Amino acid sequence: MSTTRHTYPVVLSAEQQRFLEGLLQTQVTPAHHYKVARVLLLSNQSQGPASHSDEQIAEMLAISRRSVIRIRQHFCQGGLQRVLTGGYSREHPERRCLDGRGEAQLIQLVCSQAPEGHQRWTVRLLADRMVQLDYVEHISPETVRTTLKKMNSSRG
Repeated sequence: MSTTRHTYPVVLSAEQQRFLEGLLQTQVTPAHHYKVARVLLLSNQSQGPASHSDEQIAEMLAISRRSVIRIRQHFCQGGLQRVLTGGYSREHPERRCLDGRGEAQLIQLVCSQAPEGHQRWTVRLLADRMVQLDYVEHISPETVRTTLKKMNSSRG
């Protein structure tokens, strides 16, 4: 048993605890929700110091210690809803380089003729052209690649 102080202490209300225990009982709980529920319940300090260290929780659940810390951090900073849904929060939409409109512009660009001197579009050419056309302020070739992969699109 560990009594180490955590940077992000998890203190669950009785209602939150019942909700998380309920998630563990249902058979249709997504794997991510199940993992989050287990981490939060094992990290709960509402009855006193948590009885398990990050390392012990990570080992019990076969996940990394960093995942345990990240789950606790998201819970402490944004509550139960944020840690379960993940993704970008409504308060910080600027973290996304491409919204739906930007993705549509990228697809339109991919379907267009490749620039002179090139047989086809590369992710680097696409990223550069998106910036040149003022579709986005900045974008990395990796963002272009993952967006196209997500959309099952080819590069031309």
